[in-house]
Amino acid sequence: MTMNLQKQPLSTIILGAGKGTRMKSQKAKVLHTVFFSPMIEHVINAVSPLNPDKIIVVVGHQQEDVKKTLKSFPLQFAEQTEQYGTGHAVLATRSLLTEAEGNVMILCGDTPLVENETLIRMYEKHVSTQAVITLMTTMLDDPTHYGRILSDENNRIAGIVEEKDASAKEREIKEINAGIYCVKTDFIFHALDQVGMDNSQGEMYLTDIVSIAVNNKKKVERFLTPHPSEILGVNSRVELAQAHKILQKRRNTELMRQGITMYSPDSISISSDSSIGRDCILSGEIEITDNTIIGKSCTIGRGVILRNCSIGDQVTIGPYSCLYGMTLPADTNVAPHTVIDKAGANGSATQNQ
Repeated sequence: MTMNLQKQPLSTIILGAGKGTRMKSQKAKVLHTVFFSPMIEHVINAVSPLNPDKIIVVVGHQQEDVKKTLKSFPLQFAEQTEQYGTGHAVLATRSLLTEAEGNVMILCGDTPLVENETLIRMYEKHVSTQAVITLMTTMLDDPTHYGRILSDENNRIAGIVEEKDASAKEREIKEINAGIYCVKTDFIFHALDQVGMDNSQGEMYLTDIVSIAVNNKKKVERFLTPHPSEILGVNSRVELAQAHKILQKRRNTELMRQGITMYSPDSISISSDSSIGRDCILSGEIEITDNTIIGKSCTIGRGVILRNCSIGDQVTIGPYSCLYGMTLPADTNVAPHTVIDKAGANGSATQNQ
């Protein structure tokens, strides 16, 4: 991270109060699991390396469940008792930021694909340009459901229009609001106090702070990310599956670059808290989770499930075996269709001589 970033205080706000009605679930949307973790945890992990002074999560629907799930993270919580839009959600954090200086980064808790490197580059631009607001945008061939970026004749951001409030011409715009903002802390609440609810949704749009800044001759910058998949908002089970697939591909690509062979990477899931040594060979339909550690030069057969295991070097695990909480020394052979739990039941494993 650059020296400029270290000099300027940063707070972050993650919006996590929504019900997520399109998920068709009693569970809070941000708690739905994507690639072995609640989706909001992916967002927290993306912002944490920026070393913000505060990470504030706005909670509402099923807030006690959200707080309990996130209890291991160094967070503060702001309650949005009634949901009147994104601007209203940010207003709920005012009491926690009354003495905050520098900048605030605002993200949504349902965007688990955003990457830390992208957030760092965005914040670097925000600081270096001394903008009051920096807005993340991207280009989509099909921008349906997203707010459109309005630009002036000099291609400077003039505002954002939500799709339901957009004209037919405005809906043709391909540049969309990614929903991630960097804002000077001394501007954000001053601007939100001017935001009304006179729109088709009857909500307080956070996006309105952009036009307020423009109208007051404040500097507004865009950070155009070339990776639209990062800003996918998970609002349905279909998008949940899409996000899981993208995170799985990222993880497996990283592991293959580190020297792991995967014959069917699309069918292999290895959680981020698990590790695997070089020259291991993995067939397909494999799931490795819960802090499993695998040594070097192991061969993992098709259909294997490993959870919370410690596997030595040069271990061979036969197809369709399920191992839970097991420690296997180097040079162990596990027969196909073996099931071993931490109590050692129903197992068949031998060590090479």
